[in-house]
Amino acid sequence: MSLLTPADLGGWRLPNRVVLAPTTRAHVPGGVPGEPQAAYYAERAGAGLIVTEGTWVSERAVGFLDVPGVYAEDQVAGWRQVTDVVHALGGRIVVQLWHTGAVSHPDFLGARPAGPSAVNPEESVHTASGRRPTVTPREMSVAEIRAVVSDYGAAAENARRAGFDGVEVAANGVYLLAQFLHPRSNRRTDAYGRCRRKLLLEVVDAVSASGIAVGVRLSPWWTGGLFTVDESLRADYDELVAGLDVAYLHLRGSDAGPDFAGFARYRQLFGGSLIVNNGFDRDSGDAVIRAGIADAVSYSRHFVANPDLVTRFALGLPLETADPATYYGAAAVS
Repeated sequence: MSLLTPADLGGWRLPNRVVLAPTTRAHVPGGVPGEPQAAYYAERAGAGLIVTEGTWVSERAVGFLDVPGVYAEDQVAGWRQVTDVVHALGGRIVVQLWHTGAVSHPDFLGARPAGPSAVNPEESVHTASGRRPTVTPREMSVAEIRAVVSDYGAAAENARRAGFDGVEVAANGVYLLAQFLHPRSNRRTDAYGRCRRKLLLEVVDAVSASGIAVGVRLSPWWTGGLFTVDESLRADYDELVAGLDVAYLHLRGSDAGPDFAGFARYRQLFGGSLIVNNGFDRDSGDAVIRAGIADAVSYSRHFVANPDLVTRFALGLPLETADPATYYGAAAVS
């Protein structure tokens, strides 16, 4: 097996194991996708699977400039343009569902954002007026948590109507679902604090009820600030992963480079398909597949600079280097 061999993943038959990672690039002014996004994903339809940029599940989820949503009818119609062209080119595409929680700003919401507890995440937020530091959030009420779960369910139903093949629940990084998973940001004493994975599991149930295929993205090696994952928390991730019943698990690996032993830990725990990410090239991607550790490998920077990445891998062609100056904003469409 290699990156270029077919695979059965998440109920799909993939022609290759090269996945377009969710790469939020802030190039959707007004939050409604359209022809530029259809062209962007069409150029990358040779991927075995496309995972879209993070996409808001509701207006309450917003915490980044010029990111699309999937909660309004014009957004559903815009995404339909994208899925139609990807499918016409033989591709498969899932939408990543995103909620920033406490890592948002009053500039977006008109009020303090809400999170699991009143703990400032001490991150920065990209707003129309530039980078702004986060504020101390409100602690979510149980009613607000239930509303969030409902928002995810509605977003998944909208994704199904928009023609997506599945949804990916973003529980990685520093955002809402990861905030609930982390003991430094989740200091609740109710059921959502005693069982920090409760919200994520309820979200998975809600999106699954739409009848669409569901994947989950986690980052058990996250480092930096409040959300650094230590060995104690990684043990919690072990229990979470062992109990997940989803089509696939998408793991963001260590920034130090591909950690085959670390990924193998989750291969043993998770019964579904495994996608691994972060720092892979062609050779290391082939190696992790051949070792039986992963079913597919996702790429972000390589796909930004090389829309034809699968062809370049197949022909052994050199890769263009991504220009960080084009990662975000209007120049991001390429």
